[in-house]
Amino acid sequence: MLEESLVREVLAAALRSGGSWAEVYAEERGSISGRLDDGRVEELSTGLDRGAGIRVVSGGTTAYAYSNRLDRGSLLEAAAAAAAAVTGGDPVAVLDFTRPEPPVTHPPEEPASGVGRDRKVEWLREADDAARGVSPEVRQVVAGYGDSVRRTLIASSDGSWVEEEQHRLRLMVQVVAARDGILQTGFDGPAGLGGVELLRRTPPAVTGRKAAEQAVTMLDGVPAPAGEMAVVVGPAGGGVLFHEACGHGLEADTIGKEASIYRGRQGETLASTLVTGVDDATTPHMWGSFSFDDEGTPAQRTVLFDRGVLTASLSDRFWASEAGHPPTGNGRRQSYAYLPIPRMTNSSILSGDADPENVIADTATGLYAKALGGGQVNPATGDFVFGVSEAYLIENGEITRPVRGANLIGNGVAIMQAVDAVASDYDWRPGTCGKDGQGVPVSQGLPTVRVASITVGGSTTAKKG
Repeated sequence: MLEESLVREVLAAALRSGGSWAEVYAEERGSISGRLDDGRVEELSTGLDRGAGIRVVSGGTTAYAYSNRLDRGSLLEAAAAAAAAVTGGDPVAVLDFTRPEPPVTHPPEEPASGVGRDRKVEWLREADDAARGVSPEVRQVVAGYGDSVRRTLIASSDGSWVEEEQHRLRLMVQVVAARDGILQTGFDGPAGLGGVELLRRTPPAVTGRKAAEQAVTMLDGVPAPAGEMAVVVGPAGGGVLFHEACGHGLEADTIGKEASIYRGRQGETLASTLVTGVDDATTPHMWGSFSFDDEGTPAQRTVLFDRGVLTASLSDRFWASEAGHPPTGNGRRQSYAYLPIPRMTNSSILSGDADPENVIADTATGLYAKALGGGQVNPATGDFVFGVSEAYLIENGEITRPVRGANLIGNGVAIMQAVDAVASDYDWRPGTCGKDGQGVPVSQGLPTVRVASITVGGSTTAKKG
């Protein structure tokens, strides 16, 4: 993306005022997106964004400036702006660059960038047709598609130089179904790091049907019960439970700012011995994967809980240095316009030995939370509230009636300790995680998991309108 001689010049300019370390992060992102709303193409657009951020560090001070142009003058201007914000010791020389081999790569089999717009609109129509074919109660279908190619170059004054190209693709469908004044929604949105092959594995029609079936099924829902009960969380769709209830509290900036319930507790048993939880950016073609993080640290697999014992946190360069250990490869940023911060990648509870059908059969009564929705978590206390977008009663060891309006209320440490069954049917779902005004692609996964007791907040009447 940039000539080595220019990068070296920019880094030298950034260090001119006495910085101890500097970095150039250059990015180019091309994308196409489309939206089909009730059978009409409402949006079909392409975009190209490029720019670079210059970071300078001196002691505990970090300065950052960026430009949406990659020419020499713009880059040197950004470097001068960053350099002016720090003063330090003697100037530091820029070391010779080395180019490490990536620990893992995720090349597309068939890049979506080579497929015409007409074919991409056809994918949206296939999803729309399949969703409407599920039931006449389907009232609205919105299908969205997007693919992108992101090229990055990260070079730093300590001699690191990494380049990466990421191809991402996602197709999402949201369906509204209605009956007798009751409205319910369904959603499905597979995604991955790859190309058209992702749609061969999960065709648009499958995505459309799944979203519609969820919406139509929930029309039969009865008001959710309320109180303490066993909750069985379904594979994939419940992965956000681990992401939110535990993951954010294990990001090193949260811990370093003394805003995490996990601060100072490494080595303690804070989850059931059945729980092994990881964050893994090396998983092939998963939505939150990469070869290098947004600071040039190689992708890694970090075990957070090992059979219930808290073993690690997730760090970028800064917070790893503060804690005195190597970074875990979790420095991520939305684009060149942002500083990197510690973020999750693909966070999961790993498979256990239980048979998922037996987990249900061994639950006399309770709630089956097939898919969780949005929620709120306080990392300082671990307390959370999650909405459940698809749920069913468990009665006499069987999944029975769908229920509406369920919420899960609890504490991350408490519910992880209350896990008493982990099945072998691991699956995952993609998502976008927001933090400090930045959104990055992540995945959440888990197998069927049973929590022995958790507070379920229910509704007393069916939601109308």
